[in-house]
Amino acid sequence: MTDEVNLQEMGQRARAARRGLATLLTTEKNDVLSALADALEDSANRRAILEANGADISAGEEAGLSAALIDRLRLTPSRLAGMAAGVRDVAALPDPIGDTFEMRRMPNGLHVGKRRTPIGVIGVIYEARPNVTVDIAALCLKTGNAVILRGGKETLHSNRALVDVIQGVYAGAGLPEGTLQWISSPDRGLVMEMLRLDAYIDMIIPRGGAGLHRLARENATIPVITGGIGVCHLYVEPSARLDRAVEIVFNAKVQRPSVCNALDTLLVHRDVAARFLPLAAQRLSDADVELRCDPPSFGILAAVEDARWRMVAAEEADFGNEFLALILSIKVVDGLEEALEHIDRYGTGHSDGILTEDYTHAQQFLDAVDSAAVYVNASTRFTDGGQFGLGAEVAISTQRLHARGPMGLQELTTYKWIIYGQGHVRE
Repeated sequence: MTDEVNLQEMGQRARAARRGLATLLTTEKNDVLSALADALEDSANRRAILEANGADISAGEEAGLSAALIDRLRLTPSRLAGMAAGVRDVAALPDPIGDTFEMRRMPNGLHVGKRRTPIGVIGVIYEARPNVTVDIAALCLKTGNAVILRGGKETLHSNRALVDVIQGVYAGAGLPEGTLQWISSPDRGLVMEMLRLDAYIDMIIPRGGAGLHRLARENATIPVITGGIGVCHLYVEPSARLDRAVEIVFNAKVQRPSVCNALDTLLVHRDVAARFLPLAAQRLSDADVELRCDPPSFGILAAVEDARWRMVAAEEADFGNEFLALILSIKVVDGLEEALEHIDRYGTGHSDGILTEDYTHAQQFLDAVDSAAVYVNASTRFTDGGQFGLGAEVAISTQRLHARGPMGLQELTTYKWIIYGQGHVRE
């Protein structure tokens, strides 16, 4: 069940649409977003979307997709409600387009400044994440960007149902035809063609595994924003409030283990390891988390009588591994410097945190850890557009240029210089 796809024609439609989108009034965009949220909550649409998603879930289970991918793929009534709420959150946010900033008067009387504008046409390639379809639709509309989507074959039915709803709302509002387009064919050759559609697409955002990110970086002739692969760490210091630290570690690992901001490695200072590790292991055993321990942590936990947690000796590959499952690697370190060295070696620049009551060490950690999101006394699970007040996110960037961390409205814009003169000529 696929359609004939002509990427050149899609690119032309998107390029034409961006001109109309860039001039939409904020009220017009917000009205469309409100209508989209209503459409996602419509009972008939909800049934069609969940039925389509059920077909994808069944196909994914038959194909042997991992539990993490199945969880990302699954839509439920509550997740659909959350998607609609996210669209409304985007509508409620200030519109960045047209914002004029850094305006100043030059000595010659020229007024020079910047005005925020859409990037133009965004191409997004993603796997097993049907919610991304709606998040990107909302963010791109609010920022006046046209978008071309290419989801994975595992989300084919879900994306078809969601795109039908979105395009129906857009058509009813009179938006340009190329506002949002979806590549309905699972042909992988279309991905390569899309990565080289630089005549029409201004930015590519891949959302998926390391293989997809590498493919995009190595083959695109378009600027690529990569990220979303998270090997996340928490470091527990002797000064940490241990009862609170236990709950933070549990939340970071267990609340939703299949996502990129879930905890992968727990680092514990040697001076507190004997007290903290049994407390943490006991709590994590409530969710049947498998602990992969370095020799010091293994020795501490193995010595506890009547322990009921699952543990194995860690291998080198267990550090630097994004588990996306109820698995946690543990390492005992001698201090802050060793923790920083470990994160620098094994981290992916996503989300890392320190649990401490030492203000100086907290500030040193914030300064030294080069990640998109760095935490003090909080779960890494907060690295999310909605949690950061962005309404939704198009991706989580671990790059250093243009955008870092959750990408919301501001990150889907660029700017132009604007200059006001009064007959000025350059001498």
